Amino acid sequence: MILYARTLPQTIDRHDRATFVKELVVTGGPVPLAMVRKRLADNQGGTRAPVLLVHGFGQNRYAWHLPARSLANHLAREGYDVFNLDLRGHGRSRHFGARPPRSVDDYVVEDIPIAVEEVLSHSGQRPVFLVGHSLGGLVNYAAAPGLEGAVSGLVSIGSPYHFAAGSLSLRTIALFVEALRRAGVPATGMSFPVYPIGAVMRTFQRVADSPLFPMPLRGWHAGSVEPHILEQHLRLAFDRAGIDELRHMFEWATDKRFGGPSRDYVERFEALDVPLLVIAGTNDDLAPPASVRPAFERSRAKDKTYRTEPLGHIDLLVGRDAPGLTWSAVARWLDERAP
Repeated sequence: MILYARTLPQTIDRHDRATFVKELVVTGGPVPLAMVRKRLADNQGGTRAPVLLVHGFGQNRYAWHLPARSLANHLAREGYDVFNLDLRGHGRSRHFGARPPRSVDDYVVEDIPIAVEEVLSHSGQRPVFLVGHSLGGLVNYAAAPGLEGAVSGLVSIGSPYHFAAGSLSLRTIALFVEALRRAGVPATGMSFPVYPIGAVMRTFQRVADSPLFPMPLRGWHAGSVEPHILEQHLRLAFDRAGIDELRHMFEWATDKRFGGPSRDYVERFEALDVPLLVIAGTNDDLAPPASVRPAFERSRAKDKTYRTEPLGHIDLLVGRDAPGLTWSAVARWLDERAP
């Protein structure tokens, strides 16, 4: 269902602007999910293919679209029908009543299939390219095998298939979480806002951007994101985080498989034969290449590609060099496979 539509000029990057058709799309049913749809306004020949963008843990749709730098707008300008999703409990979906998930399984079993069905209904039933950042990429890995015929390809950006691999700090936290699991500490079903964390980091942005910043899990590579872009990301893209989501990810680190030992997500994804692009950031302290690359290595897809870029976790999407590296790599890959 389209709630409203308007045509407006927006920034792609720096002084690069274009005019887009923007629509607010909301799914029906018991879980109302919100998506912002973008198309180039003067594209008379129609769009090349639909693309569904899925944000990562604790984020929302603004991870893909900042007022001053927007991968969503870039893909729309390249001719794609772009749907920027807020998962349940995040952004506009939360405002429309979609409560936080009980576990990541809610995203996999309900949110992505619901969103894909909605995208198909607006894009002439054309198969969808699923593009995910961080946890969003893992959610797409798990959901795609159940959407046979509806998915044209998968793109993951900074998605840790073996969470915590290559990071001593994350592995240490994983050991603590495993101790809680062995002690029988129950799930909480609670979520907490992360935008106050973003507010604190904005206040001390210059300190946090220093190479001497003592916290090893900054989320971006020092000096790789301009201050005004980083301020926008910390203010707009930081949303809410589920405690159980976070706990599950650290449990996956211990199990060395996403989804945990009781799920067949790994087996189904690895057997899936759809085009796959996996991108890792060599300066990513939250999803180092050692945690990202196994998805490429273990996938049995005939058409699969692995790339690394000298970027951090956030900079892969909105860093100073993201348009010339991540964005162009994704657009070229899509161009070669879009109908």
